[in-house]
Amino acid sequence: MTGTRPEPGPRERLEQGARRVLRDNWTGSSTVPSHGLYPHQWSWDSAFIAIGLRHLSVRRAQRELETLFTAQWGDGRIPHIVFNPAVPRDAYFPGPDFWRSSTAGAAAGAPAHPETSGIVQPPVHALAALLVHRADPTASARHGFLARAYPRLTAWHGYLLRARDRGGHGLVSAVHPWEPGMDNSPCWDAPLARVTPVPPGTFHRADLDHGAAADRPTDLDYGRYVRLATDYRDSGYRDEAAEPAFAVEDPGVNALLIASEHALAEIASAAGADPAPHRARAARLTTALVDRLWSPATGLFLCRDVPADTLVPELSAAGLLPLLLPDLPPVIARTLVRTLHGEHFGLGRTTRLVPSYDLRGPAFDPSRYWRGPAWFNVNWLLERALRLHGETAAADTLRTTVLEWAAASGFAEYVDPYTGRARGTTSFSWTAALALDLALAEARA
Repeated sequence: MTGTRPEPGPRERLEQGARRVLRDNWTGSSTVPSHGLYPHQWSWDSAFIAIGLRHLSVRRAQRELETLFTAQWGDGRIPHIVFNPAVPRDAYFPGPDFWRSSTAGAAAGAPAHPETSGIVQPPVHALAALLVHRADPTASARHGFLARAYPRLTAWHGYLLRARDRGGHGLVSAVHPWEPGMDNSPCWDAPLARVTPVPPGTFHRADLDHGAAADRPTDLDYGRYVRLATDYRDSGYRDEAAEPAFAVEDPGVNALLIASEHALAEIASAAGADPAPHRARAARLTTALVDRLWSPATGLFLCRDVPADTLVPELSAAGLLPLLLPDLPPVIARTLVRTLHGEHFGLGRTTRLVPSYDLRGPAFDPSRYWRGPAWFNVNWLLERALRLHGETAAADTLRTTVLEWAAASGFAEYVDPYTGRARGTTSFSWTAALALDLALAEARA
């Protein structure tokens, strides 16, 4: 019929769906990962979400990050959850009544409002801020975005490098399995074995009200998570307190910190500050990362259990993330690319998205959270990393699969790495945001 608008194609439907998810999950000041399972603001989620939001509204992307920065503690830490007071206090566990940030964290500079958790997540925020700025440098300058963000970001990195160098060699240690973002990774099994879980029945897991138990961490995992968080809270969130039972140097956390130091160098230049200290710090951290965590035998970066001072032999996708670094020794970069396509991660051979854990590992499970499923944020980072190191064909193929599976899964939280079957929750914000980012990058290519 004349004048009838043609049916939208797959790419247009993906973009429409992604925009709808980001619109529906917007609270007015930030974006929840999902209204049911994650009804508050999460730290690294907001960084990834801002990367997608910059294509819809640069101002809204700026606000996403600035809302998070208002919850920054006096010691520089950016907490992993910022609680929305309009949400029932028991809608998520552990919630504000567990963390007691404004009282337990007072000595560390926790704000009186909003209430937050006391632990952190990977420092991807400077990279996000830079990408938001690049989307519209004129609007960024007009709103003073980088001028406000730069001191927040330098304080955040300063906290990590000052307070979290548990190993004494310059790298950042996570003191809780939730901090690297890969909550129940098999990399934590041996370090967590030292932790006595809280008794069963002493807490209620709100996550199981919204997600299948087979997709989520076990009750034993949660008992140990709660024990570590309780002990940290009861110490006043003091990092100078006694050595924690759990302290791990994670290659993903440290790679994202180094990538964000490179981003801070560019932000510093744009904000009228000296970029040289950030470049020097990125170089020092890259050297420390290689010295402490590179395993030539496995062709991967491994986690280091700091109290035991040993490398953890489990192979995780976190060990691939140093491929993001521009100054990685070329021989290591080439080896990581081979590992990515090899038998342990199988990209392009047995899997179409990179799994979170070793396909041949004894703990591999294609359904359970970070023990095997593919996550869209990890694959977005690796697509970027492959492109950085000239692996254009592999990056293009990975981008195509991210877009196909994000749309087909209803923007799932994570998916089976073999089939793309949705796992966890759907209408997940960072999946929508990062798919939108890749779709628009492909359209411009």
